[in-house]
Amino acid sequence: MKKFVSVILALVMIFSFSATAFGDGISISAKSAILIERNTGRVLFEYEADTPVAPASITKIMTLLLVMEAIESGKLSFETKVTASEHACSMGGSQIWLEPGEIFTIHELLKASAIASANDACVALGEAVSGTEEAFVELMNKRAEELGMSNTVFKNCTGLDAEGHVSTARDIAKMSAELLSHDKIKEYSTVWMDSLRNGETQLTNTNKLVRFYKGCTGLKTGSTDEAGCCLAASAERGGMELISVTLGSPNTDERFAAGRKLLDFGFANYAVATPKPPVEELHEIPVIHGTAESVMPVFDEPESFLLPKGQETMIEQSVELPEKLEAPVEKGCIIGKVKVSLNGGEIGEYKILAGESVEKMSFFAALKILFEEAVSTD
Repeated sequence: MKKFVSVILALVMIFSFSATAFGDGISISAKSAILIERNTGRVLFEYEADTPVAPASITKIMTLLLVMEAIESGKLSFETKVTASEHACSMGGSQIWLEPGEIFTIHELLKASAIASANDACVALGEAVSGTEEAFVELMNKRAEELGMSNTVFKNCTGLDAEGHVSTARDIAKMSAELLSHDKIKEYSTVWMDSLRNGETQLTNTNKLVRFYKGCTGLKTGSTDEAGCCLAASAERGGMELISVTLGSPNTDERFAAGRKLLDFGFANYAVATPKPPVEELHEIPVIHGTAESVMPVFDEPESFLLPKGQETMIEQSVELPEKLEAPVEKGCIIGKVKVSLNGGEIGEYKILAGESVEKMSFFAALKILFEEAVSTD
């Protein structure tokens, strides 16, 4: 009877996680998924991206984010020493087998959490930031709200199954993008193998794409009975950084296959283009009532645009500048713009700034100019 029940459950799981095929040629085994470009936030693919599900250890992305922010604010440093509490040591699942009273640095705990997904190390990090895991979870939910993660509720910092602990593919993509804005995290998320305790504890990255996918920058795996196999994967090529999130795959092989397919789709079909400012179209702008007759404009840094591959060279630009300016003109102030278009439609713009300051002419300013001219004549 037990064997019969096991077979039935296995069949149910297979049916529930059957591959989903989409019109763009993507077929993945996942309950929900999304693919975004990190810098623009543009969504390239999505499926059930707003359906709340158990996120498993992908939860740790928020934990890592808050630790990185605590380091940047000066509250912690990579060398801050943390003493393992009994609570942290009581975690099940993936762990580095912390002992109560054992001391590790933030750097070491980050390695354990980011590489090996260690639950005990993750809780120790949360306690280092907020004192208790409960207080840290409150901070996690507050930060999630700030990031617009409207369908996420955290109940712990590890991702262990808990009633009401849910997130979505879209929300996870948002916090993944925020974490990747901290370049230092890639020194952990891209490591394939490392160790702790002077080599006694081996760490192997749970994310196989780190080793086998070109340009992979991370980011985090997750797996529990309720969540299935989950993956937030990031990779960078040609100035474009993609984030794929797949939740609820039936096994680890399907998890990585799904992540790889989404990343492949993005890199095959899109490219990032940064317009080259049309310097030849700039000219001096006359200044009225100023201590100088004109000011030379300069381009602000153009933003990058995510485009269908092959259209990078089809961008058009038009410069908009005033005929004249009224003094005073402050260096760096906005005096014009460049409109960026593709196939006749505007896709963005960037600023044109004053390259220098021009003061308003006054009696004393006029005297100063006359004096300087007299000195130069002598």
